Amino acid sequence: MAESPNSLCLKALVAKGRNEVIFIESDSDFVDVLLSFLTIAMGTIISLGRNCAVPLGIGCMKNLYESVENVDVLDFRNSTCREMLLCPRNRAEFQCKNLQLKIYDGELTKFFYCSKCTPDKSNLLSYCSGDRCPCCHCNMSSEMNCCSLEDDDSGFVKERSRFIVTDNLQVLPPLIQSSICLFTKFGVVDKNSIEEMTINVAIDDVLHLLMCSFVSKTPLTKILLKKEPVPEPSNININGRIHVKIQNVGDNTNEEDNISIKLVVSKSKETVCYAEAGDDFVSLLFSFLTLPLGSILKKMGNTSSLKGCTDQLYYSVQDLDEQYLKSNSHKELLVNPRLVPGFCYPNLLGIEEASYSWIGNDDDMFGYATDSLLIPSNSLYQLEVKDPKSQYSAGKSARGFLKGPVMFIVTDNLIIRPISPVFGISVLDQLNVSFNDIDVQSVHVGKEEAWRILIASFLGNSALTNAFLQKPKPEQEDVLLKEPRQEQEQYC
Repeated sequence: MAESPNSLCLKALVAKGRNEVIFIESDSDFVDVLLSFLTIAMGTIISLGRNCAVPLGIGCMKNLYESVENVDVLDFRNSTCREMLLCPRNRAEFQCKNLQLKIYDGELTKFFYCSKCTPDKSNLLSYCSGDRCPCCHCNMSSEMNCCSLEDDDSGFVKERSRFIVTDNLQVLPPLIQSSICLFTKFGVVDKNSIEEMTINVAIDDVLHLLMCSFVSKTPLTKILLKKEPVPEPSNININGRIHVKIQNVGDNTNEEDNISIKLVVSKSKETVCYAEAGDDFVSLLFSFLTLPLGSILKKMGNTSSLKGCTDQLYYSVQDLDEQYLKSNSHKELLVNPRLVPGFCYPNLLGIEEASYSWIGNDDDMFGYATDSLLIPSNSLYQLEVKDPKSQYSAGKSARGFLKGPVMFIVTDNLIIRPISPVFGISVLDQLNVSFNDIDVQSVHVGKEEAWRILIASFLGNSALTNAFLQKPKPEQEDVLLKEPRQEQEQYC
């Protein structure tokens, strides 16, 4: 098979009889595509999944996405806030820009300034044309003459590097020890037990691989060999309350930063029917859509409750050394991804934003990068990007994506609607819960609870119940979420 501009040609070793992929041999092009999965925000993944033949199996995330679409635009601080959630930016956009197979083609970041104030006067830029200038309240509609210093830095691994990729998306060096371990796993004793195949992988195949990686441990076999249907996503019963150890995510939040919500609980079923919450809690939930996949996997650890194999992709990147990756900065983009500046919901999740560094010249041409190492320390130019969630402020971030005060009903599977007794009664009726079976509990959401809800929403369809009501057995308390990482299956 000839390789075309819209496909990659891969060599696969398949176990005869079982018709399963043992591994594929790959160069940097295909591995860069796989690693880019870790940089994609959940909102983008949900959007891509709508046009994919593979069923979307990412817990409650689809309900969150649809709730953003259904909330009245007037409840958002501005129209940009909704766009940030439905089409979140990728911090690694320049590393992903020139991938040979791109499953999404978002517009690269542009910056705008107020022509009356000019950058050298206000030192303030905006992502959004027409945003209000904090200095004079005029529109910031003049596009900045700038370029990214990361523009030519496509991909994550060194060019001409070779790898093997296992059926569960582990990316390994092409060493004989790795191959022998894999052959042993599949019961291969000699060449007669394997078959060599050449497979062309197109853009649709890459999208299907991404979606299949959330619901299957063998996505290469299912997508590339089309051996059997991809399993339908199912709700995961989490045995034991999600417990997260808060490490390396900044200082603990102050008590006044905690969010108060009320849970409407079925006493007999020991489940959360729905929550009554303000705009601060809903902004927190919506912020899940801005998070890169890699940042969620970092907190999850290697959990047996994960039906797919995205965690294996994440941990194989952790094990790759500088011999294969372009730099430590590229590795950080994958295993410790930061948010695009302005996209963070303050405090609770503790995920850091990247920051832009700038360099200017006499021709008013500016270069920028989120990696300050690309800019000489004596050439920094003081420019600041305005938080899109804030109408005027150049400094402190706006509290969230929504205006307040406003109240919402949040169901157990994270369907969000404006508060309404009629909708609440409808939820109880669907769950077959009577009024005398209800208990209303007030709870506080801090950093640990925020992470519990996030991971529960990623794993299954009962996010609030699993985050607040499931009581851990002593031996299960730390099963689902651990830092540092747990033991995982290794082939080398």
